[in-house]
Amino acid sequence: MATPYQGAPIQGAPIRGTPIQGNVTSLTQNGQDAAAAPVIRTVGFSDLHRALQLGWEDFKAVPSHAIILCVIYPILGLVLARTVLGYSVLPLLFPLAAGFALLGPFAALGLYELSRRREKGEQEPSAWVALDVLRSPSFGAMLGLGVLLLALFVTWVATAQAIYIAAFGYEGATGISDFVTRVLTTPQGWWLIIVGCGVGFLFALVALCVSVVSFPLMLDRHAGAGDAMVTSLRAVARNPVPMAAWGLIVAVLLVAGSLPFFLGLTVVIPLLGHATWHLYRETIEPELNPQPLPPRAPRERRPAADFPANLFPWRRKDS
Repeated sequence: MATPYQGAPIQGAPIRGTPIQGNVTSLTQNGQDAAAAPVIRTVGFSDLHRALQLGWEDFKAVPSHAIILCVIYPILGLVLARTVLGYSVLPLLFPLAAGFALLGPFAALGLYELSRRREKGEQEPSAWVALDVLRSPSFGAMLGLGVLLLALFVTWVATAQAIYIAAFGYEGATGISDFVTRVLTTPQGWWLIIVGCGVGFLFALVALCVSVVSFPLMLDRHAGAGDAMVTSLRAVARNPVPMAAWGLIVAVLLVAGSLPFFLGLTVVIPLLGHATWHLYRETIEPELNPQPLPPRAPRERRPAADFPANLFPWRRKDS
């Protein structure tokens, strides 16, 4: 006697195959989703060196474009320094400078695009090529993750200010010498350095874990923000020591670039941006069968006379 299988029809009841067919389809879809997940490689210190080397080659190939894209960083740094000095809130100078590491992965989107184009064989991509990221199908996801990093940056600055107030109160420093004396020669200053660096490390660790390969993945494979962050976390979990070393490299280079009035960031930021793209290539297996992007639908042109109605297209009724 044959053993009845689960879900077999009762004697006398009509045979229906829909539930079984639905189960098969669900399993197939799950298998496809699992197969489509990015494959994480195991990287080593030599891969980090290779990423930096290739990033430097990209920077040398398009130095003027990279500097033009990143000149906002030293300008912003100088403005922030002048603002901080002018309002005698020196304790915020270092947290603001360190916060560049939190926003850098999003701000380097154009640099990823330049490296991607050069990787495809375009030896001299123009600066306008970097703006193609604005037309990427996943730009909305990139913008969403960028807003998350911005919120992390604002939280870090507020936390750093709270730590300083806990150490020295609300009385501001009278000048640079007074501030340096407070921080380096008093127990409160030593406590500030230890606690501030420890908390800053936690913020940097969060930013590294969720963004080390997220933005290049969204640019390359047009993944969603959630999938990109999960992949980034998987990459860090697979390579904890190399990724920690990468975070240390980023921190050291940013500090070195910030010291001479932030002018060194015109070289450091492009180098790290290009190198991050190549680190992504070293960490994530390439797609075997990449799917081409569907052509964009032509944009409907509407007369200027219909301007108010164009703002609310769902309220227009076809005649």
